[in-house]
Formats: sequence, C-alpha cells, structure tokens
Amino acid sequence: MGPMTIEPDTKDWTWVLERPCPECGLVAGDVDPGSVGATLTEHVTRWQRVLARPGTRERPRAEVWSPLEYAAHVRDVFDIFDERVRLMLTEDDPEFANWDQDAAAVDGDYAGRDPSELSDELAAAAERLVARLDAVPDDAWGRTGRRSNGSRFTIATLVQYLLHDEVHHLVDVDG
Repeated sequence: MGPMTIEPDTKDWTWVLERPCPECGLVAGDVDPGSVGATLTEHVTRWQRVLARPGTRERPRAEVWSPLEYAAHVRDVFDIFDERVRLMLTEDDPEFANWDQDAAAVDGDYAGRDPSELSDELAAAAERLVARLDAVPDDAWGRTGRRSNGSRFTIATLVQYLLHDEVHHLVDVDG
C-alpha cells in the first residue's frame, strides 16, 4: 500500500449537534446522552463484522481510508473520548489536548494493523468508554470541557458528538 494520500480533515464538525448530517443522517443533538453507551456496545459487533470481511484492508479510492483504517480510527476515538470524559469529571472546564487524527493514522500504522487484533482492541476500548459513560452521575452531564479552538462541550454534547463520529464511520464502511 503506497503512502497516505488522505486529505487531512480540518473541518469543525460541531454543527452535527444542531442539524442532521447529510451523509449519515444522524441528528446527534437529538440523541439521549445516557443511551450512547448502549448504542456503542451494540455497534461493536458491526465493527467486528466489518473487520472480518474480505478486503477490509482495501481502500475504495486512494484518498479514502479502508474499513480497517476507519476501525483503527474509531478505536482511538473511543480512547480519546474516554480520557476527555474523565477529565471533565475530575477537572473544572479542562482544555483537551489537541489530537491529529491524520498523524495518528500514520504513527499507529492503521493500514498495517491485524484485523483480528484490532477487532479485540476496538471492543476493549469501547468497553472502557462505556464503563466510564455508565458511571457518569446524573448531575454531571452538564460539566464542561473545551478544545483549544474554543469549541465548548458538556459531557452530554461530547458523547453526542462522539456518537456521530462513530455512526458516520459505520456508514463510511457500509457497516
């Protein structure tokens, strides 16, 4: 597989909290944040089926990630958001460390991952994140955090945003 020819995604996707995503159809802001953990748990099986398919390493086009690469990204998203929720629960209005998903794809050799190992890693990352979400106290969903670009989230809006990312990528891979 040749060098990455993926165009870095620099868009601010926070608008998905306010209106439907035309590509995946989800209106993230309408999702009950308390249901996100259960939804992610259900979706792990879908990701595992994607990773078990023949051709999971193949990119549909040079500028589009393969299903394997999308799954590795989702695994990392689960870990990043688990840490962000932890910070929001333990600190007052933390600023999240920047995360360059495109650099993570190269540094983490997403394209070279073993699909079976990645399937287990994605399931474990989802399990950790869901345990964290299940432990959010009822009065903590409004706790805040922010990205370095100034985008502010509550725990509720952060997990809605997370769900959009995961659902969107399931659509990307026909999962």
